[in-house]
Amino acid sequence: MSTIVFTGGGTGGHIYPGLAIADELHILSAQKNQSMTVYWIGNAKGMDRHIVESFTGTYTGDGNTKVIERFYGIPSGKLRRYLSLQNFVDVFKIIAGCIAAFFILLKLKPAVLFSKGGFVSVPPCLAARLLHIPVYTHECDFTPGLATRINARSATKLLVSYKETIEYLHGGLKERAVVTGNPVRPVFYHADPAIGRRFLGLDGTSSKPVLMVVGGSLGARQINKLVADNLDWLCEHFIVVHQTGKNTVDNGSEGRPIPADYKPYQFIYGEMPHVLACADVILGRAGANSLWECAVLGKPMVLIPLCGSGTRGDQVDNAAFFACHDAALSLEGDDATSDNMKEALSVFFDADKRRAYGDAARQLAGTEPPAEKIALLLLAACGV
Repeated sequence: MSTIVFTGGGTGGHIYPGLAIADELHILSAQKNQSMTVYWIGNAKGMDRHIVESFTGTYTGDGNTKVIERFYGIPSGKLRRYLSLQNFVDVFKIIAGCIAAFFILLKLKPAVLFSKGGFVSVPPCLAARLLHIPVYTHECDFTPGLATRINARSATKLLVSYKETIEYLHGGLKERAVVTGNPVRPVFYHADPAIGRRFLGLDGTSSKPVLMVVGGSLGARQINKLVADNLDWLCEHFIVVHQTGKNTVDNGSEGRPIPADYKPYQFIYGEMPHVLACADVILGRAGANSLWECAVLGKPMVLIPLCGSGTRGDQVDNAAFFACHDAALSLEGDDATSDNMKEALSVFFDADKRRAYGDAARQLAGTEPPAEKIALLLLAACGV
C-alpha cells in the first residue's frame, strides 16, 4: 500500500483540482491492482475541511474506499507583501503550522507530498523538506504565486499549467518544471448538454444562444451590476443563465419584471458541468479553474478579470493568455464597461465565431486530462 498526502486550501480553487487528482489516483492504482491511501492537510479553519470531507468522487472500487481517508487541519497564516499588524500574528500561525505538519507527516510517512497551493500548503512543504519526503507542487495560474515560489524551493517537481509559465521560473526550477495543464473534475470530459438544458428548463424552441454568466461561487459584484444594467439588451439577444453567487442578496432583477429569458441561480455545483456544456458563450472572471473548465468544453469566453489592489494580477495574466490565442475576449479594468461588454458579446452573435473561439480554447486545454497526467506522475513517485 502506498500513502500520499495532499495539501492546499483557502479557496475552492486550491481544493477541487486536488480532489480530481486524488480521484484519478484511486482509479489508476486500482487498474494496477495496487492500493492507495490519500490524506489531506488543510486549514483548520474555513472551508477546507467541509469541502474535502464532503467529496465522494467517482471512484468505483470495492465501495469502502474513501477518496480522502482523513483530513488534518493545521494553523494557517497568510503571507502578505505589504505592512500589516496581522503579519506579526500570522508568523506564529505559520510556525505552529510547520510544527503540526511535521508531526503529521512523521506519523503518516507518505511516499510523496502533493501541494495544490494556497498559504496553508507552505508549512507542510517545509516540513516535508526536513523529513526528506519528495514534494510535487502545482501552479494553476499563468504566473506563479508567492506560495508556489516558496514551495518550489522544497519541490522535487514543479508542475505548471502552461509551458510559458516556465519562463517566469529562475535557476534550477526550470529544470524541475513539468507542463501538466490544470486539472478539472473528470465529469467535465463527459458533460451532457441535454442534462444541462433539462436542468435549466430549456425546451429547444428558442433560436437564441445561451449566455452563461459566472463570477465564482460567491459571485462578482462588478459582473452582476453589468448584467443588471444591461439585462434587457442581454435577454434580447441571449437566453441568460446567471450564477449570481451565494453572497448575493440582489441579483439586479429585484423591483422590476424578470424577462422570460433570464434564469438566475445563486449557485450551481453538481449540474454545472452540464450547464456549461449547453452554453454557447461564457461571461465571467478569469480564475484558473473556471477557464480550464470552459476550455475543456470548448466554450468561447468574454472575460472580466479581477484586478486592482486586492489581487496580484493572476486573473489579468490568465485572461491575456487566452485572449492572445483567440480563445477569449478580455475586458480589463476601466475597459469593463457596458458598451464594451455589449460589443464583445456581439462578436459571438455569429455561430462561426463562437465555433472558432471555442475550438481555440479546447486546443489550449489539450487532449490528455491533466488530473490523469499528474496522478501518473505521483504513482511513479510512489514506485507504482
